[in-house]
Amino acid sequence: MAEPTSGELTPDALTSDVLAESQAGEALLGRYRDSLLGVFGTPQRVLVRGSGATVWDAEGREYLDLLAGIAVNALGHAHPLVTSVVASQSATLGHISNFFTSPTQIALAEKLLQLSEAPEDSKVFFTNSGTESNEAAFKLARRHGGTDRPRIIALQDGFHGRSMGALALTWKPAHREPFEPLPGGVEWVPAGDVAALRAAVDETVAAVVVEPIQGEAGVRGMPEGYLQAVREITREAGALMIVDEVQTGVGRTGAWFASTGVEPDAMTLAKGLGGGFPIGALITCGEAVSELLSAGQHGTTFGGNPVATAAALATIHALESGGVLENVRRVGAATAEALAARAEVTEVRAHGLLIGFDVDDAGLPSSAPLAPAMVAQALEAGFIINAPGPRTLRLAPPLTITEDQMMRFVEALPGIHRAAKENA
Repeated sequence: MAEPTSGELTPDALTSDVLAESQAGEALLGRYRDSLLGVFGTPQRVLVRGSGATVWDAEGREYLDLLAGIAVNALGHAHPLVTSVVASQSATLGHISNFFTSPTQIALAEKLLQLSEAPEDSKVFFTNSGTESNEAAFKLARRHGGTDRPRIIALQDGFHGRSMGALALTWKPAHREPFEPLPGGVEWVPAGDVAALRAAVDETVAAVVVEPIQGEAGVRGMPEGYLQAVREITREAGALMIVDEVQTGVGRTGAWFASTGVEPDAMTLAKGLGGGFPIGALITCGEAVSELLSAGQHGTTFGGNPVATAAALATIHALESGGVLENVRRVGAATAEALAARAEVTEVRAHGLLIGFDVDDAGLPSSAPLAPAMVAQALEAGFIINAPGPRTLRLAPPLTITEDQMMRFVEALPGIHRAAKENA
């Protein structure tokens, strides 16, 4: 590469300049606290580079990433196809307004309709995130319900995002209460309880919103037949069935969608769709549902831009051509089996490479939750994991991760558990 001329700024030079001010992670975290809004708390590390399932921090320490940006980096970090496609598209056409379209936007919409086996006259609306996809779905439900169907049913322990409409669907009071009043009409029923759902849904309900697997609740799937029951109950009442596949879609469970086999009225996607590039989608199924939102009734500035849709097309191509879904099923099953054999693990809930497991916290007071302490100890040991509950850990690694890499974590688990109990 030619040396930049005086005053010329290159990507490498920009990164070097930023880090040159202070290579120390602690100093960078201090600058973070001084300059960024504290809604995430203080980050655990400053990450500067990634490759596959591995990332490195500002101190040069290496970590196996078993969270993948919370199920986002489906192909790991710096996947060569995705990075080359993003660079090529950026150099060709980066952003256009929605007064126009692009070949990648059209091609991605067609591909999603094909993969979802959506019926004739189904459509796609592109967003930038899962919460935006669920906002669009909320408005779709309102258009369907009008004044005659003011109620929307969601599930207890569900999570749908943090913007106001998506937050109104989210169960956890601690997320919702600081921002009330929220959009009204939302009611919750116990997840997986067909009788409770049947009792709640009548001709006053506009929609039922479900996650096939509740990730934030600790990776808890619905009972066998539950999604089919939701479909039957909503169809009988004339309500929409909206499936939130933001975390579970695009291969995470070893299938393209966790709700495969059930035809919803709408499906929301995001996270793994762009392989790390921000993009989400709302799929509306059939002509009647697809006509609910007409011109001018919803929109987004950045949704479906050429770079994001090119990244998604590259991600889907890599998943299809590389046998990745088979890898998800094989490695996920092997990991679940290995975890279940550990004395420190009391329960495993695995759906491909979305894995939740509970750990033995016997002898610890409730004021000393073990799972967050294990997250900290795992980081010290070189593993990035997540704790959605006080005794629950979640793994959502890149879908390309190897069995050997997953076994490294399983083998390290006893030491992580022991150190966490000693320090909890």
